[in-house]
Amino acid sequence: MKGVLLVDDEFIHGEEKSLTVRKTSLFFSGDGFTVYDCKGILVFRVDSYGGPNTRDTDEVVLMDAHGRCLLTLRRKRPSLRRRWEGYLGERSEGQKPIFGVRRSSIIGRNSVTVEVYGDYHCNEYLIEGSFGQRSCTVVEAETRRKVAETRRKVDASTNVMLGKDVFSLNVKPGFDGAFAMGLVLVLDQIYGDDVVEVGQEQVHPSAEDH
Repeated sequence: MKGVLLVDDEFIHGEEKSLTVRKTSLFFSGDGFTVYDCKGILVFRVDSYGGPNTRDTDEVVLMDAHGRCLLTLRRKRPSLRRRWEGYLGERSEGQKPIFGVRRSSIIGRNSVTVEVYGDYHCNEYLIEGSFGQRSCTVVEAETRRKVAETRRKVDASTNVMLGKDVFSLNVKPGFDGAFAMGLVLVLDQIYGDDVVEVGQEQVHPSAEDH
């Protein structure tokens, strides 16, 4: 699909897709994830890549349901602003990244900028909201068009909000779901479960966000 960051066209759809993201450990931020579609079919997975010191991990690998490596996310060092870079597939020595993620500030109010390298229709995105509250939005920097968002999930039968280890990732039509999940992994590495402001205001979830 020309003009769209392409990790794998299997995850680019003509309609909005709602994915359910589950952390596979309740003890450490970023231990692993499984991601399911609305039918309960596994779409992505991230096996355990750390323990108590997971935020010091240098690489995170996003795989499809069959274990095929889609993205390698690597912390750029040295970096005071927690910069990460994304590589197609399994990263090899000398390979160039296809995008970078950075915090715009290390003190005060924070924002996250995603820069896409190469000849793409949109070369910069902004992430706004609070990942600690599982409520943030990815927008095109120039057009302000929303392309993906995370939201707390609500149990349909009880109308009770679920814990932060389970949340929704909604991907807009034409946007790469693998890229969107890669951004979630970077946010988890940067912020974990902390309640941190991203953008101009901290967004608090409501029962309607499901």
